[in-house]
Amino acid sequence: MSSQPIKEVTLTRVLNAPRELVYKAWTDEKHMAEWWGPKHFTNPVCQMDVRPGGSLLIHMAWPGDGPVFPMKGVFYEVVEPSKLVFSSLAFEKEDGTFGLENMNTITFEDLGNNQTKLTVYAVVLKAAPEVSGALAGMDQGWSESLDKLASLVATM
Repeated sequence: MSSQPIKEVTLTRVLNAPRELVYKAWTDEKHMAEWWGPKHFTNPVCQMDVRPGGSLLIHMAWPGDGPVFPMKGVFYEVVEPSKLVFSSLAFEKEDGTFGLENMNTITFEDLGNNQTKLTVYAVVLKAAPEVSGALAGMDQGWSESLDKLASLVATM
């Protein structure tokens, strides 16, 4: 893994929901499956063991009969209800290595009045040339995911 980040994305949103609810949307498999991934993607598989050393497995399905993109990860830091740090590994190759490796830090700040400031900081640590399209769309993908999250927590 490179010691220099290949790309960094920071997104901040103020969500109209209490911090505990927003945190739950990130840590409950059922809720995560509803909002994770870009617009129109679904998540037929979403398994999470939210604890330091716990695993994450999400299969993002392209709309219609398109391909499925499995993503694995490991939780490194879990501070309920204020912080999550986890890796995300995607585009697995036949040799078991991954074409894309990120480290994600998610913070949840209570703003009062049932509002939460959510900050996503994603650092790309490794990106193979064949995933350049996914890398180019990373900002948009995260943004669309957070739009879906905002809609979900507004109805929870």
